[in-house]
Amino acid sequence: MAAADIPIFSMLRDRMRWHQDRQKLLAENVANAETPGYRARDLRSPSFDELVQGNAGSGIGTLRTNERHITGSVQGGSRFQVRRDTGVVTTPDGNRVNLEDEMLKVAQNQMDYQAVTGLYQRSLGLIRTALGKR
Repeated sequence: MAAADIPIFSMLRDRMRWHQDRQKLLAENVANAETPGYRARDLRSPSFDELVQGNAGSGIGTLRTNERHITGSVQGGSRFQVRRDTGVVTTPDGNRVNLEDEMLKVAQNQMDYQAVTGLYQRSLGLIRTALGKR
């Protein structure tokens, strides 16, 4: 079994992809802070139910082992759901980007990404130790 097939690694990779995609959106928000009519966007964090049903990222899908079992439904669309109009205050030109809030989100996103990558590295280290490769 390859390390890529272990469920915890696929979930951590999906979470890292989510943080990368969120960072791109937050950077767009900061870059368009002076653009008239621009509305801030953010990614909605996948819920546990979506992960179990396989609707967020690769997720955890259901396996049908018997023809009498009920099949799970997986919805199509983008990998992660984008929330629009996250800004609360609107400037006279219609812009809804608050730089302070966006920078706080960027910092929090960076810390969360570092935590996920740390978990990924530690998990790989545990597997290497178990295999005697350390």
